[in-house]
Amino acid sequence: MEPQAKEFLQTLFNTPSPSGFEEPIQQVVRDYIAPFADEVQTDVHGNVMASKNPGSPYKIMLAGHCDQIGFIINYIDPEGFLYFLQLGGWDPQVVTGQRVVVYGKNGPVAGVIGKKAIHLLSEEERKRPTKLQDLWIDIGAKDREDAQQRVEVGDCATVELACREMLSERITAVATDDKVGVWVIMEALRRIDPAKLSVGVCAVSTVQEEVGLRGAKTSAFGIDPAVGIAVDVTHATDCPTVDKKQNGDILLGAGAVLAKGPNLNTRLFNQLRAAAQEHQIPVQIEAEGRPTGTDANVIQVTRSGVATALISIPNRYMHTPTEMISLKDLDAAADLIARYCESVTPETEYIPGMGR
Repeated sequence: MEPQAKEFLQTLFNTPSPSGFEEPIQQVVRDYIAPFADEVQTDVHGNVMASKNPGSPYKIMLAGHCDQIGFIINYIDPEGFLYFLQLGGWDPQVVTGQRVVVYGKNGPVAGVIGKKAIHLLSEEERKRPTKLQDLWIDIGAKDREDAQQRVEVGDCATVELACREMLSERITAVATDDKVGVWVIMEALRRIDPAKLSVGVCAVSTVQEEVGLRGAKTSAFGIDPAVGIAVDVTHATDCPTVDKKQNGDILLGAGAVLAKGPNLNTRLFNQLRAAAQEHQIPVQIEAEGRPTGTDANVIQVTRSGVATALISIPNRYMHTPTEMISLKDLDAAADLIARYCESVTPETEYIPGMGR
């Protein structure tokens, strides 16, 4: 991976972006892609749209969501402890004991998620799974007044952001879901050779995916693409206790994952797989039996319908602070999308059973 691209990835990982509070990371995206795009725009929801050939009536939309799961403060008690709601889907067993950062009115505030110590739990409490309402954030405040000097109801929070390089070109980080998707689509846009491009390409860093695919829904309607390619993460199944008979055989470092199923256009799937074979880009195949929980879901049914594909990055330990991905898979996905976009013409056919 090129140093410039790797620095962009690490900056994404280290920038907060809870759903609904994506402004800091979207500025990172704008700063990175501006030199390589013909046009960069931001809409009223906060989606960042970077384009090549923006004037073309035939458009390919690339989508990766920049928002991460997080928390929002909803109550400060008299002792200064902060109670919170979740932004996106958390496993309470994972949340317990985490270091967090609350993004207060005067800047970041360090905190920890507290819970009654195991020594103080009754026998009945020990048997009961932890619920989010059993937890609170402790910022060390003396009382409510002290806490309110720094934090107010409605402020967001994340688990303490971190990124660590591992063996075998792997990285563990908070919120690879789906900052890797943003990296892939923006890198794909950068890697497209303008001399080979005969259609428009719009790479969208979408917002609020974790709370209902909201940014992709509105941006797809505005762009009105002929083709949509969403990039997200999928479960890597090459770790203990995951049943491959139920979840497929998806490996870290074996390439990007092409999804096949009713949410995806079969002809587009076949064209992407052919492009991967032509350019010797490693890919894996994943079956999706229903509409996916990704931006592809809403892109497919925008306006009168969009030929849609889903390209995924294998991810271990999804929705935890220790998600793990392979840099090899990121490069494969970005190269595949770039090469495919170069091959598309306004005459490329996506209607099932029609033409070649």
